[in-house]
Parts: sequence; C-alpha cells; structure tokens
Amino acid sequence: MAIPIPTRQLFIDGEWREPVLKKRIPIINPATEQIIGDIPAATAEDVELAVDAARKALARNKGRDWANASGAVRAKYLRAIAAKITEKKSEIAKLEALDCGKPLDEAAWDIDDVAGCFEYYADLAEGLDAKQNAPVSLPMETFKSHVLKEPIGVVGLITPWNYPMLMATWKVAPALAAGCAAILKPSELASVTCLELAQVCREVGLPPGVFNILTGLGHEAGAPLASHPHVDKIAFTGSTITGSKIMAAAAQVVKPVTLELGGKSPIVIFEDVDLDKAAEWTAFGCFWTNGQICSATSRLIVHESIAAEFLDRLVKWTKNIKISDPLEEGCRLGPVVSGGQYEKVLKFIDTAKSEGASILCGGARPEHLKKGFFIQPTIISDVTTSMQIWREEVFGPVLCAKTFSTEDEAIELANDTQYGLGAAVISNDLERCDRVSKAFQAGIVWINCSQPCFTQAPWGGNKRSGFGRELGEWGIENYLTVKQVTRYISDEPWGWYQSPSKL
Repeated sequence: MAIPIPTRQLFIDGEWREPVLKKRIPIINPATEQIIGDIPAATAEDVELAVDAARKALARNKGRDWANASGAVRAKYLRAIAAKITEKKSEIAKLEALDCGKPLDEAAWDIDDVAGCFEYYADLAEGLDAKQNAPVSLPMETFKSHVLKEPIGVVGLITPWNYPMLMATWKVAPALAAGCAAILKPSELASVTCLELAQVCREVGLPPGVFNILTGLGHEAGAPLASHPHVDKIAFTGSTITGSKIMAAAAQVVKPVTLELGGKSPIVIFEDVDLDKAAEWTAFGCFWTNGQICSATSRLIVHESIAAEFLDRLVKWTKNIKISDPLEEGCRLGPVVSGGQYEKVLKFIDTAKSEGASILCGGARPEHLKKGFFIQPTIISDVTTSMQIWREEVFGPVLCAKTFSTEDEAIELANDTQYGLGAAVISNDLERCDRVSKAFQAGIVWINCSQPCFTQAPWGGNKRSGFGRELGEWGIENYLTVKQVTRYISDEPWGWYQSPSKL
C-alpha cells in the first residue's frame, strides 16, 4: 500500500522554512497521473538565505565546527546518516518509486547504494587527516614544503530526477566529507527523497547550515544558485544544454564546475557471444531505470553474421519484461517521469519511423495500462547514422540497432557521437575486448556487461558528456582545494640584495 508523501518546506540552516514567496509545485505520480502532494518552490530570495547560512556554517567557531574539524569528526556524521537511511530504507524506497516511477526493487537497491556511499566517504574523510601536511620534495635544502587539502567552500549541487536520492548523494557525501557546506537543488520532477535526506540530517544533528536543500524550478532556483558570487563551486548532473548554461554562468565569476551530462552510449556485440547473456545485458543496459539513464547503452552495434538471430532473441527478452505500477511485485519497467517526457519519447519513435527505421517491438503505450506515463521498451532497426534516433539522447526505453562487419567498423560506429560517457563491448575474446576498450572515446567502459556502477570507481564522461569525475577518491577531490605551504629553514640571510647595514 502506498505511503503518504510528507509535506516538507525548504531546508535552510538546519530548519524547515517556508519559501519567501510561499510558492509550491504539485507532485504527480507518473504511474497514475494523480497529484499526490507538493514541494516548496524556492526562488532567488531563498537562494540568498541558503548561501548566507552555508557561509556562516563554515565560519562558525573559526571553522572548527565543520570546515576545519578533523575528517574523523565529519565521518561520524556521515556514518550516522548512512545508518539512519538504512533504518528508513523501506519507507524511502516507496517514496522514490511513487515520485519518479522507478520499480520498487530498483529503488531499494538505490537506497542501499545511498547508505554505502555515505559510509565510503566517511572512510575517505578520516583518510584526509593522514594526508594533510604531505611533504613536497624540493631541489633546495634551505626550503621545506608541504601541501594542505582544504574544503573549497560553499558548493551548489544541482541533480537530476532519474536517481533522485542517489545522484544527490554522489555529490552531498563527498562535499560534506571534504568539509564543504552544501546547497542541494534537486530536480523539481523528483525531490521527495532529497527532502527526506534533510530530515535524516536533522535527526542525526548535522551542524546547521552545513547542508541546505532548495527545491524548485531550474530557472527560479538553480540559475541564481549557479551564478551566485558567494557559491564557490557548482557540480551539475543533467542535460548538455543546461550544463552549457551553468558553465556560462559560472564563467562570469571564474567559478569551477563539474559537469556530468548526456550520453548516447554504444554497446558492441561480437559474433562469438552467448546470445542470451548478451541479450539480457543489452536489454538491461538500455531499459534499466525505465530507460532514463545518461549512460544508457542505447546504440546497439551488432555483428552482421548474428544480427538477425540476436535481434530475434533480444525481442523475446524485451517482450518478457514486466511493465506495471512500480509498487507491484516483480515490476521491471515503470513509467517515464512526466507527461512532458512521455510525449518527447513517443516523438522520437515517430520521427524514427518517418525517417525509414523499423520498429521491431514496443513503440507505444502498453495495452493493459490505460493511465500513467508508460512506454513499452522499444527496439528500432534499419537505422542509419544520419537519423535523429542514432544521434540524439532519448532518455527513455528506446534502443536503436545497426550492424557491422569488422572490428574497425564497430569502433568507428561506436565513436560516431558527440557524447562520450559510457560504452560496452561483449565478446568472449578478451584481447579484442581490451583493444576495443582502449579505442572507445568514453569515460566509462564495460566489458561483457552494461551499467554496473560502484562507489569506489570513477564516473564521468568525455566530449559533450561533460568533464570531471565523481565517485571514488576522485569524487572527494572535486570539493578540495590544494594549498602549498613553503618555509625557509636556513639561519643565513637570503642575500639577494645588498644589506643596508654594509653600505
């Protein structure tokens, strides 16, 4: 049975606060199209309050409460957050499924990863203490030098709706571990569990102002956060178009940014594979998270000698996927997140047909679901490289397929994109897999699988998929600045200028 959506306000300076303009945004359950609650709509006035609270949190007690506290102190809070999330896992997972349409089993998996991410960055926060004052080898014995790693300051974190709590955590956990004060602006399409993260932080006693949440529209809350002169860094996950705008806004005040943007990732299937294993990974790589993954391997590139048989097998796997309300047991594909996204995905499919492609399966609303933003998992063949479906990110359960004859051709097709986030290769020839992996122009490569993601490993893309890396030790480096400290240790004068006493 569905649980009620808690009514929350903005979370600023450790307290729930009504938006200055008292605006709210309805929450629509994508599986039923019903309004199930609302969230506060922050504006520039609320951004000012949050930035002020974050700056005061860093300065409080000369920074000893957070920014200059030991990593071990911050780690205790991160572990407490992880424990509280684990305790509330069932409730949070249901809220996630209701809010964004993610199958409940998948949402529960995500919440486990949220807790694991906070635990991981608690360990790295403690590890920072041992890395402070790292010596630098110098060519002159009269000097000694060491390095300090310090929090970059107040950070604005703007996150998407496909992994609402998890993508927020990928930024919040390392930012807090580093000693930053964070202001999170989640997508207005799925903010419910991010507000529950604020409640968790209240319950564990996180110092006020260290973590703030502004829900609201991008142009009303995200834009003023990105351009604010007292926000020291922006980390963004979302569309390439919005990423470009954030980069331009940050450039006005020379503010660093980390961007994880769109993708149109390939999956290359060679002729020596087990067809069923390859078919399941191909389906998972595109239809997991209802097809709404920036790293989705949505361009299938399959060897011509097995293409017909493989596509036939893949269609059978795809038609066997259970499409239902996300809370229904065994659901493996829920609705896309909104009516706007639903129309956008169907338009992509219609355009592919009008350009001459063939729909092998799917392409419409499931017959048994009359309400909700449901789209059948769709496989499109007879695709050319000039078609929109080959070139543009759909962000829905839509896979397009093309054949190849040689390894070189497969690599050329794989790299035929403006994006460079993920890429996958499936073959029993591991030497070939290694060659292809090195040739892929992508930040993440999967061999004989697609989409596994681990907190310990770096995540990010090349080309128009953005720059910078999240997760792993690379994730915490995003929120640290490096300070060189060099000391003159000789008792002798420097001696560059003639001493006035000798004139």
